[in-house]
Amino acid sequence: MAQFLKGLIVKGGKEEFFNYNYFNFSGLKGQTKVSRSGLHYYSSLVTLVLSSPNEKFMDYLLEQVFETPKVELGNLILSPEYTEQEIEPALETSNKFVCISPLVLLTPAFNDESGKRFINPDTDEFSDLLYESTLTRMERSGWYTPEQMESFYKFQVVPDMNYVNKLREQQKKFARIYSVYDMDVKYEVRGYTLPFTLYAAKEVQDFVFKCGLGAFTHKGFGMLDLANHAPNQRTEPYKFKREGFVPYKSSERQKPTELEEGPDDM
Repeated sequence: MAQFLKGLIVKGGKEEFFNYNYFNFSGLKGQTKVSRSGLHYYSSLVTLVLSSPNEKFMDYLLEQVFETPKVELGNLILSPEYTEQEIEPALETSNKFVCISPLVLLTPAFNDESGKRFINPDTDEFSDLLYESTLTRMERSGWYTPEQMESFYKFQVVPDMNYVNKLREQQKKFARIYSVYDMDVKYEVRGYTLPFTLYAAKEVQDFVFKCGLGAFTHKGFGMLDLANHAPNQRTEPYKFKREGFVPYKSSERQKPTELEEGPDDM
């Protein structure tokens, strides 16, 4: 999916967006089941969630999507049909989030296995790595003054260890190894899928909600949604729609199940 979206961004020809990284996206959400041969989709309608604070970029990317009548991803053949915009929730200085794509804490170097290292979610290192990557991205964005950046020192990620321990008791996985491509080089990283509470300034909450949390967010990792957020009336029609298409139902950010996360490790 990351390579496909990158291809669309380049295909559109707007160089200002070729290296734009302040966006985030999910995997394809639908009725799925994992078998020995891979992930199988049993629904005719799947949802891709895109997020960015830059409406101009979003419209540019969606325009490229809808100019592609047939999309082939692996063995899937897809056709873009309809877009909806999620009504923006009110974020506080403390919010409980769920991951709708895995959190990656470490950015590996070439020929380096460190990106696969397991970090226990209830350690300070887990929160500290997310803090460092978030503040670095916020500073590089140029959207915040030095005074604002200095005020963002309060930051703590507190994973729901009851959830984690229940999965451990059931011998289910919350951390797996994923492949990611950067500059045509394949890396392997560890991703975590678990609920957590984030304590941080509202500007920080807004940034990670729209741009993702952790590393490789522009590659489809670290997408978040609010836990226990009522799905009713959360979306409204957006600009892009295939002519004559009538939506089946209102779409939403879907929480992943353990089955959706794929094979591998921990």
